[in-house]
Amino acid sequence: MQCNFKETMDKKTIENQINELRDFLNRCNYDYYVKNSPKISDYEFDIKLKELEKLEKENPEFFDSNSPTQRVGSDENQEFKQVKHKYSMLSLANTYSEGEIRDFDARIRKLLPEGEEFEYACELKFDGTSISLTYENGLLIRALTRGDGQKGDDVTNNVRTIKSVPLKLYGEGFPKEFEIRGEILMPHSSFEKLNQERTEIGEPLLANCRNAAAGALKTQNSAVAAKRGLDCYLYYLLMDNLPTDSHFENMKIARSWGFKVSENTVKAKNIDEIIAFINYWDKERYNLPYDIDGIVIKVDKISLRDTLGYTAKTPRWAIAYKFKAEEAAVKLLSIDYQVGRTGIITPVANLEPAHLGGTIVKRATLHN
Repeated sequence: MQCNFKETMDKKTIENQINELRDFLNRCNYDYYVKNSPKISDYEFDIKLKELEKLEKENPEFFDSNSPTQRVGSDENQEFKQVKHKYSMLSLANTYSEGEIRDFDARIRKLLPEGEEFEYACELKFDGTSISLTYENGLLIRALTRGDGQKGDDVTNNVRTIKSVPLKLYGEGFPKEFEIRGEILMPHSSFEKLNQERTEIGEPLLANCRNAAAGALKTQNSAVAAKRGLDCYLYYLLMDNLPTDSHFENMKIARSWGFKVSENTVKAKNIDEIIAFINYWDKERYNLPYDIDGIVIKVDKISLRDTLGYTAKTPRWAIAYKFKAEEAAVKLLSIDYQVGRTGIITPVANLEPAHLGGTIVKRATLHN
């Protein structure tokens, strides 16, 4: 059997060209959606993307599910498989007052050896839907919802469409396999656009960004998920041998690998610094481009978490402070009756515009 040396070399050149384009476009997505610092124009990006699409179409043997071209999703409906979590995905205990935060701190100090020094990591509590991402050899291989904490739905195809989720990692030092968890959310701008589209086609309006994000993540058509403008912040690194004994430092390292990690996380030395952080964000949250519904407080030192342990449902080393639900009195201007595609009639209130939860509310579905 003869081997066509020239053809082999040509294929190798094409493969290198495809890989270079993928790396370039992945980096552009990272600069734009994670660092918020684009290096090229949208037009230049689109030209490069079309070039890659053409090469991949002509050379299907080089298909890669983590290619930037796959972020548009597929029109095929796919059912979700249930997959067991490697590490249980527990929820956090909630608290609603300064007194309960102080009680939490007192419990921590009681459980630890007397005189043990430690700090807390204080994070924004994103109001979205939890996600667990698994990477192998720097590539995204699986995305699972929380589910029942032991098993979750495999929503990898939908998560691949979220442009702030790295399909391929950057930097150095990331392990062969690890898990990272975070929150998928819908920014206010995406939510307003989606409700405007629903208004135009006579569909009921969505109640809030959290429900909209959850619905988009669980749609069985990833092409639909790709159009929803979802975002993803990561806040918890899991592996057998973590880079450091500090949660705060580990997340800084994760950021260097290409993950979108909030810049608003701080370390607190004592309970008064935690309270100050809570009070600041209780007011400042309305200036964020997405919803938060509280603050998460975690013991920063990883080795102490084993000492503190878990209850049946929650870790003892972390707690979530929930802000009071926001309310506003608004003037009802009129009511429209929308007919959806299935023929169901839904009354919709037209309201005097009110600023609520970071968005301007002008219309609301009257379900009851």
